[in-house]
Amino acid sequence: MSSLQQTLIPLRPKLHHSFYATARSPLPNLSVRFTRRGGGGGLRMSSPVSESYATALADVAKANDTLESTCYDVEKLGKMFASDPEVLCLFVNPTVELQKKREVVDLISESLSLLPHTASFLNVLIDSSRMELVKDIIKEFEAVYNKMTETELAVVKSVVKLDSQHLAQIAKHLQKLTGAKIVRIRTVIDPSLVAGFTIRYGCSGSKLIDMSVKKQLEDITSQLQFSGSSF
Repeated sequence: MSSLQQTLIPLRPKLHHSFYATARSPLPNLSVRFTRRGGGGGLRMSSPVSESYATALADVAKANDTLESTCYDVEKLGKMFASDPEVLCLFVNPTVELQKKREVVDLISESLSLLPHTASFLNVLIDSSRMELVKDIIKEFEAVYNKMTETELAVVKSVVKLDSQHLAQIAKHLQKLTGAKIVRIRTVIDPSLVAGFTIRYGCSGSKLIDMSVKKQLEDITSQLQFSGSSF
C-alpha cells in the first residue's frame, strides 16, 4: 500500500453526526508456541489511519449502545468485500461519480440491513477518498472491539468440522489461559493438518497451540534426524 499522508486526517477522525457450551471431559495438556507472522518475519503492523477510523466507528457505536450490532455489521461488510471484489473496485475508481457510489452504499445498506451509522461511515470513507482502507479498517475494528469487550478471538483450524462440545472445551481453556471475559471462535477447515487441530490467538494471532498430527509427524521427523546425526 502506498504511504498515507496522515496530515490530511486527524488521528481521531470526526464523523458525521448520523454515523453514529461446557465440556464433559477436559482438554489434553496444550502447549503454547509464540510465532511471528508476515513476510518480513515480524508481526503485522497496523496502519495508524485505519486504526483511527476503526476506533472512531467503535466509539460512536459504544456511545449509541450498538457496539455488538455494529460488530455484526462490520463482519457482514468484510464478507461482502471478500466475496465480491468488484464492489470495492467501484468505490476506489476515481472516474465513478460520488453520487453513484452513495447509491451503491444505499443498496448495500438495505441488502445487509446495516445500521444507519455504519452506512454513514462508508459514505465518510467515500467522501474522504479513503475507501481503499476499508479492509484494513474492518480488521482493526475487530481488534478494537475485542479490546473494548475484553474478548479473545481464536482461529481454530481442523481437518473436519469440530462439534460444539469440542469448541466449548477450547473456549473454556482459552478463557482460563487468557483471563478474557469472552472467547470468540472462528473455525477454518484445513486438510493439510492430517488430523487434530490448531488454535491461533493473541495479538494478531501471535500465539499458537498446535495439536495437529502434522505437527506430531514433524516433531518425530526432527527427532529422527537429530538421532541420526548423533552417530
